Amino acid sequence: MTYTGDVTVGGPAAVRELPSLTVTKVAVDEKMANNAYLLTCVCTGDQVLIDAADSPEVLLPLLGDVGLDAVVTTHQHWDHHRALPAVVEATGAPVVAGEPDADAIAEQTGVPVARRVSDGDTVTVGDCSLEVIRITGHTPGSIVLAYDDTDSGGTWHLWTGDSLFPGGVGATFGDAEAFASLIDDVEEKIFGRFDDSTWFYPGHGGDSTLGAERPHLAEWRERGW
Repeated sequence: MTYTGDVTVGGPAAVRELPSLTVTKVAVDEKMANNAYLLTCVCTGDQVLIDAADSPEVLLPLLGDVGLDAVVTTHQHWDHHRALPAVVEATGAPVVAGEPDADAIAEQTGVPVARRVSDGDTVTVGDCSLEVIRITGHTPGSIVLAYDDTDSGGTWHLWTGDSLFPGGVGATFGDAEAFASLIDDVEEKIFGRFDDSTWFYPGHGGDSTLGAERPHLAEWRERGW
């Protein structure tokens, strides 16, 4: 089946086969409909989970017999790490998170953050490398992960957490300063760097491309959310 990025809670995972990386997307929790992403290196079988959001009974079977090399938590909000204790207990995987959010994640989950990352750091998935991009606004330490598939004739792939969605940036809860920081970072670090073919995978809902969203940047800035 062609990958679209459309998943539903209780439904099957969506699987995207890139030349060197397999992306498995699943939605968890009826109320919040969070996305979780399992990335698997095609060559080595190493695996990284992005956002152990909820429902370990759904997430853990995705791992198969291979195990898990790391869990990346994109930001500190509770709905993105409810399954973190169970996943870490079952796999022993270290937790990776943005430096400014790490203490909050550890406090909320009781799970220590083994690696605190920021702009320019990398997270490896076997032979594949994900670049960390810090996006400040939705939370102080939100991160985006970027994977370069252009050498294989593909495009860039971004896992954006709650910083970027189809239709707008993440919520800043009425905080004008936080919104300004978020829209500035998204415009500069994402739209200012990556081309229109870049595919992104958000923390909730369907995927999109930067080309589909780019014409609306000025509209987002004007409306303030």
